[in-house]
Formats: sequence, structure tokens, C-alpha cells
Amino acid sequence: MAIQKIDVAYTAVATAENGRDGRVASNDGKLDVVVNPPKEMGGSGAGTNPEQLFAAGYSACFQGALGVVARQEKADISGSTVTAAVSIGKTEQGGFGLEVTITASIPNVDAATAQSLIEKAHQVCPYSNATRGNIKVDLAVA
Repeated sequence: MAIQKIDVAYTAVATAENGRDGRVASNDGKLDVVVNPPKEMGGSGAGTNPEQLFAAGYSACFQGALGVVARQEKADISGSTVTAAVSIGKTEQGGFGLEVTITASIPNVDAATAQSLIEKAHQVCPYSNATRGNIKVDLAVA
């Protein structure tokens, strides 16, 4: 797979201190959060974690891509939501990996149209393009 080239429009910058048990902040001060491993992974669970941050970013980005596709298709996605469930676990090689399930609720279209829209959004979404071929990403209609 060839590396995707882009014409950069914006660059987000964030810095982590103490990895998964510390703090993450953006250079503009708009994001500044404590991160801790979840209890399920032996941590305190007191703060957010990288998987929650990834899920938040992916769901917001996918919702935006869904909007782009809906405008092109002239589909009514008002009242829609997108949920990203990001799972982490050990890989067969001994490291850690991620899996994602994207679930979209699009109340103003039928199930077949909703499925078509999320499949098209999956081709448009930058997060989907970044993860394609690297991790398992499942799409579902709520």
C-alpha cells in the first residue's frame, strides 16, 4: 500500500508527559487532560485514556465525513449520531493492537440507505483512511 500524500491544511500538536499515566496537552491549551490506564488494564482509571481520546476523535471525524456524503447524496442525516468503540488488546506477536467498531444511527433514512452512507463515509473519513489495512474496523447501523 502506497503512503497517502496530502496537501496539509492544519496540524494538531499535543505533548504527553509520563505516557499512559500522566498528562496530555495541546500546544494551544484547548486540550489538557490527565491520562491513566483503565482499571481493566491495571490502572487507576481516574483520568481519560488514549483509547477514549481516539474514539472521540474518530467518531467526530466520521460524523463529519457522513455529513459530506449526505450532502452529496441529498440524504437527511439530521439527528444522526456516530459512536466509535475502540478496543485494545494483545496481538499474536506479543505487542498491543486496536480494533474499532463504528456505529451510526441515522433516523431519517432506511437501513439500506444508512448502510450505504456509512460505507461511503468510511472512504472519505481521514481516520478511516489512516487505519485502513492496519486495524480491524467494523461498520454498523444502529
